[in-house]
Amino acid sequence: MYVCICNGVTDRHIREAAENGCSSITELTMRTGAGACCGSCLDMAAAILEQHRARALPLPVLAEAA
Repeated sequence: MYVCICNGVTDRHIREAAENGCSSITELTMRTGAGACCGSCLDMAAAILEQHRARALPLPVLAEAA
């Protein structure tokens, strides 16, 4: 689904950025452009980013084993 209509950023883009190490909304904006125009998507983008962070395995070794 589209999260940032202004820049065409989807929830998939946000999850991919999180998987590639993005850990803050500021970094997400720099990587994807989400929130760079009107900012109305920032709450939803931050929630998706946090949701992904909560699911992430804490140890890199565990992530590789999964």
